[in-house]
Amino acid sequence: MPPRDADFQDSVAVHAVPGLDNLPDSDSSNWCLHAILKRSSFLSVLLYQRGSEVNFNAFITCAVTGAGNTVGKHPAIPKTPEEIANAAIEAARAGAAIAHIHVRDPQTGAPSRNPAYFAEVVERIRDSSVDVVINTTAGMGGDMVLGKGENPLPLDPDGTDMAGPLERLAHVEQCLPEICTLDCGTMNFAESDYVMTNTPGMLKTMARRVRELGVRPELEVFDTGHLVFVKELIREGLIDDPVMIQLCMGIPYGAPDDPTTLMSMVHALPPGSVFSAFSIGRNELPYVAMAVLAGGNVRVGLEDNLYLSRGVHATNAQLVERAVTILSAMNVNILGPDAVRDRLKLTRRG
Repeated sequence: MPPRDADFQDSVAVHAVPGLDNLPDSDSSNWCLHAILKRSSFLSVLLYQRGSEVNFNAFITCAVTGAGNTVGKHPAIPKTPEEIANAAIEAARAGAAIAHIHVRDPQTGAPSRNPAYFAEVVERIRDSSVDVVINTTAGMGGDMVLGKGENPLPLDPDGTDMAGPLERLAHVEQCLPEICTLDCGTMNFAESDYVMTNTPGMLKTMARRVRELGVRPELEVFDTGHLVFVKELIREGLIDDPVMIQLCMGIPYGAPDDPTTLMSMVHALPPGSVFSAFSIGRNELPYVAMAVLAGGNVRVGLEDNLYLSRGVHATNAQLVERAVTILSAMNVNILGPDAVRDRLKLTRRG
């Protein structure tokens, strides 16, 4: 999912590319290119040394809204089911093959897992004339905030939302998207007392049910140990081929998004898996190139980054368009929804 990723782009992700903070403001339109050149040159050395292959047939996922506290930081974060559906449709028109969907309370913009909101978003997308693979989160319902100071219990009700594994899948069972996410581990998420909670027992129950529903799980991997659990799911027969993995990089306190860490995770992937990789904030767009150079696919969107360039708020469609520009300049063929369905063996519905 990540629930609070874009929140940290000013305090963390903006400073994750050494040397780029000194670019002049007047050169804001070119900072993405500078970042790509700086990082891809080093990554090319790693690829050469380790024998990885560039992915010249890649798909783009657009994560259109997320669950982070971004509503007050961007003038047009999609909040209502109509806005979220329209954002997904616009992203698909711009070149995204997959739309990753969270929902929010339409009045407050707070994150939600209300199945009715998901159902409206999915219905609106399916009723449109635009084809896009629907990928809903299943990460909500694992949010735990400890009490303050010397009193970790009871849990802080402000931010805590803990649900059983099957309840977390209620909207997946109702909407039957082609893909849903599974966050493959418990993790501190850079807020002092917040823990993203996904125990092995919870996740195995969820994986089993997702498999029964005929939905493809996208396994969200935030750190190297999560790949150990992914391989355990595969050994136990809970995940069908092809295994779909999202490498979520640069999110505190998971794996950093430097090229060495990315490549160490790429080379620990299960054989034959299909993966994407993304980073957050300023590094979202450089990671478009990083991901395909490492052999993977691409994710962009307002869940992970709010800006098109320095000080310029983005739309989801603009971020996808920028990704298309980067990939096209690299002679990468951008896959459409049907090609992605064939590649991932998805069951189309609606």
